[in-house]
Amino acid sequence: MLGTPTEANEIGVFLDNPMHVGPVTLPNRVVLAPMSGITDAPFRRLAERLGAGLVVSEMTACAGLARGEREARVRSECDGISIRAVQLAGCEASWMAEGARIAESEGAHIIDINMGCPSKQVTNGAAGSALMRDLDHALRLIEATVAAVAVPVTLKMRLGWDHASINAPELARRAQAAGVQMITVHGRTRCQFYDGSADWSAVRAVKAAISIPLVVNGDITSFDEATRALAVSGADAVMIGRAAQGRPWFPGQVARYLATGKREAEPSLAEQHAMTAALYDEMIEHHGPAIGRRHARKHLGWALDTASVTVGAPVALLKDHRARVLTAEEPKIAQALLADAYDAFSWRAAA
Repeated sequence: MLGTPTEANEIGVFLDNPMHVGPVTLPNRVVLAPMSGITDAPFRRLAERLGAGLVVSEMTACAGLARGEREARVRSECDGISIRAVQLAGCEASWMAEGARIAESEGAHIIDINMGCPSKQVTNGAAGSALMRDLDHALRLIEATVAAVAVPVTLKMRLGWDHASINAPELARRAQAAGVQMITVHGRTRCQFYDGSADWSAVRAVKAAISIPLVVNGDITSFDEATRALAVSGADAVMIGRAAQGRPWFPGQVARYLATGKREAEPSLAEQHAMTAALYDEMIEHHGPAIGRRHARKHLGWALDTASVTVGAPVALLKDHRARVLTAEEPKIAQALLADAYDAFSWRAAA
C-alpha cells in the first residue's frame, strides 16, 4: 500500500539530502508554488524563513518586466530571499529572453517558465498552459530563455491541454534537451482547471522521460499526501500551493517530515498571530497602503480560518471576526481587530 510508514521512512531518508538545480543547491525537496496575487515577496520571505526549500515568485509577464512596468517589477522582487526564483510567462521568444535577462540582472538565481497557468486571461493570450497545444512554439520560447541567461532555467507545466492530449512527457523530454534543469508538473490538464483530483500517477511518465529533477504538484495538503504524491509519481520533490494559504509554515513542516518522519503540530495561536500581524505590516510596506490592504485581506482571511480550525471555534465566531477584520480600512484598526480575533479564539481554546 502506498504511503505506509515503511515507505514514508524510505522516502524520508532519500529526501534528507539537498537537491540540485544546475549549480543551485536547494536545502530540501519542498517548493512553494508560484500563485498570482498570493506569493508576493513578503509571503515568500516568510515561507522561506519557516523552512520551504524554494519559493517561486508570482507569475510575471515577461513583456511587462522588459518594459519596466511597476506591477511586473513588484511581482518579481526577491529582496530578502536566499534563493531567488522568478517565474516568467509570455508567448514571444524575444520578450521571454529579454525578461529573463532583466530578472537575472536583478539577482535571480533561477528563471522558471510558466506553461501551466489555466487562466483564460493567460491562455487567450497564447501563454501559460496554451503553449502545451503547440510544442514547437513552446520549445522556441524555452530555447530563447535558456540562451539568454547563465542561471538555470526551469519549467512548470500541466499534464496537457486536455485528456485527449497528454503531452507532458514529450514536452519535458524536449525541454531537458533544450537545457531546462528542473521540471514541475501539476497533475491536472488545463481543461480541468482545479476540478477533480490531481493525477499523481500520470506524472510518473514524465519521470521516465527525463533525468533532471522532477517536482510533483497538485492537492498536496497533508504529510501523508506528500508521501503518496512522491511514491506514486516517482518525483524528486513536491510543490505546495493552496495548502500554504493561511499556513505559510506548512511547506517547511513537510520538508522536515520528509527528512525525519516527524509530524509537527500547527503553531500555537500566539505564534500564528505574530506571523500574520508581521506579514500584514510587510505587505502594507511592500505594496503601499491601498494595494497592500487588498493583497493582505485574503491572507488575513485564510489565517483566521486556520486559527479557528486550530481551536475548533464556532462558525459564528469566525464569521463575526472575519467580517470585522476584513472590512477594516486603516492598518492600525485592522491590527487591533486581528488581535481581538486571536484573543477570542484563545478564550475558546481555554474554555
